[in-house]
Amino acid sequence: MNTKLQLHGFNNLTKSLSFNIYDICYAPAQQQQAYIEYIDEAYNADKLTQILKNVADIIGAQVLNIARQDYDPQGASVTMLISEGDSPPPPSMNSQSPGPLTTNTVLAHLDKSHITVHTYPESHPDNGISTFRADIDVSTCGRISPLKALNYLIHSFESDVVTMDYRVRGFTRDIEGKKHYIDHNITSIQDFIALDTQENYQMIDVNVYQENIFHTKMMLKETELESYLFEKECDLSADQKIEIEKKVHKEVTEIFYGRNYRQNYD
Repeated sequence: MNTKLQLHGFNNLTKSLSFNIYDICYAPAQQQQAYIEYIDEAYNADKLTQILKNVADIIGAQVLNIARQDYDPQGASVTMLISEGDSPPPPSMNSQSPGPLTTNTVLAHLDKSHITVHTYPESHPDNGISTFRADIDVSTCGRISPLKALNYLIHSFESDVVTMDYRVRGFTRDIEGKKHYIDHNITSIQDFIALDTQENYQMIDVNVYQENIFHTKMMLKETELESYLFEKECDLSADQKIEIEKKVHKEVTEIFYGRNYRQNYD
């Protein structure tokens, strides 16, 4: 895969990245409506559209069409149809290395593909825990991989837990008729994440190499209570702080491992 493939016709491989982030916040009952309003403003359809435009720039896509919607009472969705750029990608585009944090345009060949984002803010009425989830899917056809957008996406949201799935589907043929089921080297999604980001997260992989399926989960290692409080200046006793820290830790751990724990988990 290190040498340039001579293909018969267009590169028919489909590369799909599913990127899910979870941001946890403590907002008791009297603050929950204000929290929902804050999230709806911070991640409304217009702002999500700008994030997706930046993703399109990073992966070298031309935006063809945008559909976006803010929902009542909360949440937003954006779907973007993208097409190929004007010139082939540089050799580094498919390398196992982190992508840029900036949005400098890199033109690359894509077929008609899409980028979508959906948001899901929610709150629990009893324990004060609120969780904001954003689901982003980047699907490309052609010679580049959406993995180059990972670093930018991780830094675009306040992410306590991140779940990523990457899959290459279909096949493309070289000029001799041989099928190729992947056109770039990949050992782990982690190789496309910057080292400073990796150091901040606990990370696990589940990969099925023979099927070109790659899965990575990330959970923030160290957290400060202040970063989880919706109202930063609220007056809390030492016991209240300990209780909130337990609730936040329980929420993050349950989401990361995908299972519920008993109420007094610590």
